Amino acid sequence: MSAPNHADRLLETLERRVKGTKIGIFEKLQLDLPKRWERFDNVALLPIHSFTSELWDGIISDTWWAEVAEALEVERLFRKGEIKGERRESTAELLYGEGVDVERIEHGVRFVYRITECMFSQGNINERARMGSTDVEGEQILDLYAGIGYYTLPLLVSSKTAEVTATEWNPNAIRDLHKGLHRNGVENRCTVLEGDNRNHGERLQGRFNRVILGLLPQPWEGLQIAVEALHPRGGILHVHGIAPVNNPDSWETEVIDRLKMLVPNAEIQCIERIRVKSYAPHWDHCVLDVRIET
Repeated sequence: MSAPNHADRLLETLERRVKGTKIGIFEKLQLDLPKRWERFDNVALLPIHSFTSELWDGIISDTWWAEVAEALEVERLFRKGEIKGERRESTAELLYGEGVDVERIEHGVRFVYRITECMFSQGNINERARMGSTDVEGEQILDLYAGIGYYTLPLLVSSKTAEVTATEWNPNAIRDLHKGLHRNGVENRCTVLEGDNRNHGERLQGRFNRVILGLLPQPWEGLQIAVEALHPRGGILHVHGIAPVNNPDSWETEVIDRLKMLVPNAEIQCIERIRVKSYAPHWDHCVLDVRIET
């Protein structure tokens, strides 16, 4: 996130640009300056409404973006956009610099993605780290909604899993998942299955020790696929979803009840429920670790 010296440098850049104008204009522009941003790689990612007010109409130019980049000590500037569509795709905008592929490094894992097309949630950092530190030595793991490898890559890089099978239907995410696998040197331990995971059939059934269902708001359609993908003797599910802040137990109960309907003769045990981050007012992104024994 932004450091105080960068905020000061940005303010000084504005002061130089509006020098000699009415003081009231400077004060309004100062109040509208972004207060926070993300810095990684050689990139600054500005909040969605940064510099969009009509106040900036007489300020914005190619030289202005160059000065902002210099103030923030980056080579490229992007502005966040809305996350759109069923595939939850980014609409971030390149404001300055060249190239739209970026790299984030977390706990030694390198995520490579096209920032104008694929989203990346900083709020999931602890869950990505947890997956990387989970004891999965020798396991076969299925990541049903892999995206660019949010959980697949930490498992492959930081744990001793034997192999991860990653399913994903968004071609942009698949492209960037392959980039991340190559960048981390783990492509030989990952099988990527493209397309709707409901159509993979026998390629998934009865093969896995562990299945990750990282789909929000709820992965209900994936539960049947997940339980059928586990070894005949069972395994572990990591079920993501959104839970009401004031009653997360109700979501946990719904997950367990749905699983009992799918595998009525199995022993189902809740291992742990973890709050990942806030999702929306009154709702949290949670993950439930469930053991199923048949």
